Amino acid sequence: MNQKIKQNQIVFACISPHPPIILPSVGSLSDRIRVKNTIRALEKLSKEIKKKKFEKIIISSPHPDWGIEVPLFFLAPEFKGEIKIYLTNLQEPSFYFQEGKLFYKKEIAPFSSPVLLIASGDMSHCLKEDGPYGFHPDGPQFDQSFIKALKGKDIKSILKLEKLYPQASECGLRSFCFLLGILEESGLNWQPKVLSYEGPFGVGYLVVNFKLK
Repeated sequence: MNQKIKQNQIVFACISPHPPIILPSVGSLSDRIRVKNTIRALEKLSKEIKKKKFEKIIISSPHPDWGIEVPLFFLAPEFKGEIKIYLTNLQEPSFYFQEGKLFYKKEIAPFSSPVLLIASGDMSHCLKEDGPYGFHPDGPQFDQSFIKALKGKDIKSILKLEKLYPQASECGLRSFCFLLGILEESGLNWQPKVLSYEGPFGVGYLVVNFKLK
């Protein structure tokens, strides 16, 4: 019985980008058309989330404002329950992976309430010359390496990416590692499904749905 409760605690997990430009109140129609794959992927996630019953949202993010507001706008706009917010900082990615494990033990495992996990963050900010930080080869290399490692569930490689590509100028790696720590500690059989990845403005936007069993 206890095992059944444990398996049902985490009912949904995903990675969501958080660019304000995808919000109707911020981005123009032409802006949103350029990033339509990301918006469609988030809308697809939203439809899946509506099928789930959960009492709490746990969202990790490097930013307290749009880092929280953008994912919630698309994924759970009508949710009125408890939201615990975990903000990442400048510790190494491995620190947040371990923090995710500890968080599961202390904040999820002792309780039976079903939760939704959202890792909010963007990929590299230096994919194009006209992007926010210009172009650096570390940018696209980081993004593609992360996606490849994630698909292979190669957490060891993910934890090394920052040192391999120090000029990638990403903001989501620590948030993603926090979620991965939770999933690993939960004992769930998880499988990432990449719904979209694009970088029309020089910043990588990744949307991932974690299939949980």
